[in-house]
Amino acid sequence: MAATEHVLRRMDGMPRSSNTFRKLQARLRGLVGKAIGDYAMIGDGDRVMVCVSGGKDSYPLLDLLLSLQRAAPVRFELLVVNLDQKQPGFPEHVLPQYLDGLGVPYRIVERDTYSVVQRVIPEGRTMCSLCSRLRRGILYDIAAEEGCNRIALGHHRDDIVETLFLNMFHGGQLKAMPPKLRSDDGRHVVIRPLAYCPEREIARYATQRGFPIIPCNLCGSQDNLQRKHIKAMLADWEREDPGRTDRLFRSLQHVQPSQLADRALFDFEGLEGTTAPAAAAPARDD
Repeated sequence: MAATEHVLRRMDGMPRSSNTFRKLQARLRGLVGKAIGDYAMIGDGDRVMVCVSGGKDSYPLLDLLLSLQRAAPVRFELLVVNLDQKQPGFPEHVLPQYLDGLGVPYRIVERDTYSVVQRVIPEGRTMCSLCSRLRRGILYDIAAEEGCNRIALGHHRDDIVETLFLNMFHGGQLKAMPPKLRSDDGRHVVIRPLAYCPEREIARYATQRGFPIIPCNLCGSQDNLQRKHIKAMLADWEREDPGRTDRLFRSLQHVQPSQLADRALFDFEGLEGTTAPAAAAPARDD
């Protein structure tokens, strides 16, 4: 029996009834629900395209959204979309078999972006930027075809903080991944319901649920990824000072433009002081 088939067949036997798992599930559900509420990610009547790659983040994204859908005060639809980018060795049967078992509507989209990236990117250069742009364009088109007004991605809190440092260190910009954004062409709204969720808890949840994880061989085979260095740096910081990653994320929610240096964001030129009036001389009794 193949390893993935073994995982699929024993999923219902995972320790989902244990107190530890129930607490973890309740915490993640709470964090996802709070992020959705704080940023108005999903409303009544929305049709949400959930992008599932088969990785450790996208399975929990779908799982938690399905759980919230059953109890949410608003009605919304979910459509699962997987982009098969034709990477060599990609196990095409795993996701359809898993999604058929869930009984959720889904669509598998086949596009050979792998060959494009291999042909265009010189040897020794990272492939993620081009791969991401190609993938994003395809997913936007599929969302339009399927009438989805929301596109849900599986980026979590740590992804957002890592992106902040990537942009600072390598792009000279103070920006990260917003929990909710409108695409450049204005057609789509992208949401990140896992924005408040720590990566370590998402990974634990994926392990305990026994999801049939499909690794990205293209990304994982690259040793020169700057994100790996940023991730290692943040892990070192977290060991030295637990809670630092969470504080870094919270700093993105409490921005003070007047304390930065962006002239387009704050009117420094028009900032003038006022001369305080002279204090009145004290009255004399004589």
